[in-house]
Amino acid sequence: MTTSPGTLDDGRPEESMLPPGGQRRRMPLAGLPKPVARARGFTSQALDDWSWSDTSYGVDQGVVEDIVLVVAELVANAMLHAGGPLELVLDATQSRLRVEVSDGDPTLPAPRRPHQPALPGGHGLFIVQRTSDRWGAERHGMGKTIWAEFDVARLAPGRR
Repeated sequence: MTTSPGTLDDGRPEESMLPPGGQRRRMPLAGLPKPVARARGFTSQALDDWSWSDTSYGVDQGVVEDIVLVVAELVANAMLHAGGPLELVLDATQSRLRVEVSDGDPTLPAPRRPHQPALPGGHGLFIVQRTSDRWGAERHGMGKTIWAEFDVARLAPGRR
């Protein structure tokens, strides 16, 4: 029997390290120093815990980096444009990972159109749009939540 996390007794990776029904992890960010760095670390740890960052299991490291980048962009946007982030939520199921960043400003984001890569600034939502499978924004009683989703099939092609 192997003692490696995320493997079956014959050495094959488990389908997922997620509990049945998935897992939702929350990180309060309001008032924390260095929220972008903390959110990146929190996300990296969750991906490790779910065996979604282990390239020996066929995980696409580029998608892992995209997920951490999107988290950093969403938290940074909340810092720059919405008075700071309130919370980061990672909602993982067998089929997708949803990243949510909430802030206290009800103003929905508007990506710069047309995107002008030669100009500084205005690239965060373009990066989110290009790297995630889906993204959007929703108002709520405390402000808004910006979310992005990644399909697990893209992250770890052998897992569904």
